[in-house]
Amino acid sequence: MPVCLQKGQKVSLTKGNPGLDKVVVGIGWDINQFDTGSDFDLDAAAFLLGANGRTTRQEDFVFFGNKEHPSGAVTHMGDNLTGDGDGDDEQIKVELSKVPATIEKIAFTVTIYDAETRRQNFGQVNNAFVRVYNEQTGEELLRYDLGEDFSIETAAVFGELYKNNGEWKFNAIGCGYQGGLAALCANYGIETE
Repeated sequence: MPVCLQKGQKVSLTKGNPGLDKVVVGIGWDINQFDTGSDFDLDAAAFLLGANGRTTRQEDFVFFGNKEHPSGAVTHMGDNLTGDGDGDDEQIKVELSKVPATIEKIAFTVTIYDAETRRQNFGQVNNAFVRVYNEQTGEELLRYDLGEDFSIETAAVFGELYKNNGEWKFNAIGCGYQGGLAALCANYGIETE
């Protein structure tokens, strides 16, 4: 049974799973029945952060346009343009042993592509979740269902993997942002055009 997290809850991934190295962060969502005239295209991303909570270079931002971190530690598995179907809509693989020592946490975010033009926001998204599972066994280790806390936000931090005393832990964040991807990038030290 996976651990089902509440907002703000932290849980160790590696303490009860010795030898755990390869995990997959799966992110999924459903769309309300609102017709905004356009498909919803939600995009998952990972920001690899140093001790100051910010990236140190552009390559520390892994998303559909930069699918693999130079270390090989984090890989985006591809862009789902519609969110159709059950299960994970997008996945990001993490190889814990390859995460550079300078990286203290990895934030997993979701933004709505072209949200302003399409008049879309997270208030129109249902059943959003993030889950972490063991890539080698397929065992789901934890799951965090975001609930319906959002209204006008166009970006959200779903959760963070972080190192603490040699253990990898997960923190359920569930924090929304207005301003979409640009706001998230600014928050984490990535320059956008």
